[in-house]
Amino acid sequence: MENALFMKNETNQSTSNFLPNILESLLEINWNSMEPNKELEQAIANKFLTPSKFAMEIEKIVAEEKINYIDAIVHYCEVNELEVESVTKLVSKPLKEKLKWDATRLNFMKATSKTSRAKLPI
Repeated sequence: MENALFMKNETNQSTSNFLPNILESLLEINWNSMEPNKELEQAIANKFLTPSKFAMEIEKIVAEEKINYIDAIVHYCEVNELEVESVTKLVSKPLKEKLKWDATRLNFMKATSKTSRAKLPI
């Protein structure tokens, strides 16, 4: 029991000696002059794929390769070693409409009226 009390007192003393040093260091920092790390932000932006970036990549493939949107997505997934099912969250609404148009044109799904809705398996 005495050993536990000794350890508690020792910890309180070392913490009380340590805290003023941290507070002094924090007070010396000029928080207004700190700028965000541009390199870090750029690395994060390049690393993560957003629906808009994905759509731009697909549009670029369609234009360059002269293929339809369905094939462009499959091509993108093959090149980047992704499964097609993994990019479903990246398909934006305009891209989804283009996919529907391609699927209808290629007879992969029936043409629909405004009352009925066909669903792609994406």
